[in-house]
Amino acid sequence: MTTSLRPNSELPGWVPAEVRRYLTHTESGRSLRAIARDEGLHASTVMRQIRRFENRRDDPLIDGALGRLRLRRPKPRAQPPTAGGGAEAALDEAHLLAEARRVLRRMSEPGALMAVAADMERAVVLRDGASGAVRLAVLERPVAEAFALRDWIACRKPGRVARYEITAAGRQLLREMLDGEVAPAAVTQLPQIGSRPRPVLGESPVSTLARRRDREGNPFLAPELVAAAERLREDFEIAQMGPRGAQNWERFLSAPPPGAEAESPLPAPPGCAQRAARARVAAALRELGPGLGDMVLRCCCRLEGLERAERRLGWSARSGKIVLRIALMRLHRHYTDLGDAAKMMG
Repeated sequence: MTTSLRPNSELPGWVPAEVRRYLTHTESGRSLRAIARDEGLHASTVMRQIRRFENRRDDPLIDGALGRLRLRRPKPRAQPPTAGGGAEAALDEAHLLAEARRVLRRMSEPGALMAVAADMERAVVLRDGASGAVRLAVLERPVAEAFALRDWIACRKPGRVARYEITAAGRQLLREMLDGEVAPAAVTQLPQIGSRPRPVLGESPVSTLARRRDREGNPFLAPELVAAAERLREDFEIAQMGPRGAQNWERFLSAPPPGAEAESPLPAPPGCAQRAARARVAAALRELGPGLGDMVLRCCCRLEGLERAERRLGWSARSGKIVLRIALMRLHRHYTDLGDAAKMMG
């Protein structure tokens, strides 16, 4: 590390080099020529990078990210970690990429966007549905700021509630993360062109089936079934939030031994919202049981493709869509019995 970057040496590893140079210049007063000389760059290159980020300060996420990085200071070793440090305390490269895989996958869906309000600590990914806006994902604001700083998302409509879309760089990152999987989640294989299929990002099994028609010309999935799937997905996303969001949900689908009580697979995550969402997902999976619960967990929550789910569950080809529709009918009835029908459609 060169001497010009020592004032920012405590910055996380995910911070782009251009941002480090910007902060070195603006916070430490290091000249453009000195930074260029230390890093083997042309002075005009450093100048363009610094001007670019200065011009992006109107973006609320960029401005917030730079403000957090400016205020970042090494903590004394004797100071214990504060409770509820959130995404900012745990945000490293691995966690950032895990969140990118989760969130950018939903932002790549047709019509999806990220909404960020000035006074909110979380951002939300939305998409217009038959009954209004549908919430696809929720993420902590520092994570959204890091997305903007890495150019994975861009502000398309500023204002009190700013709106962001996935960028070409974000789509490329998502393709690279999904590349190599047997049947990537949220990737639909279209008919082959030449010798290679073209993957299209952003298609979940539910959204694909919702566009299909049955023999009578009716939607294969009724709007209330799609709403039930989105409700479960929303709770699943909230329950997964945090640096240790991966939960062993399959245990909810396993019947306990005779005489034993069903137990929670992992301690409930901190935070009332996460705990409540996790309880709702657990209740829904237990109501569906093995088979139906497996299908909604894979296709609605994890966004696995139907063909992959069929193979993983050992089912015959083209049976998955029928099982998924039956599962969503049961899920919709579960929410209706709880009095949550209005929430699903609202």
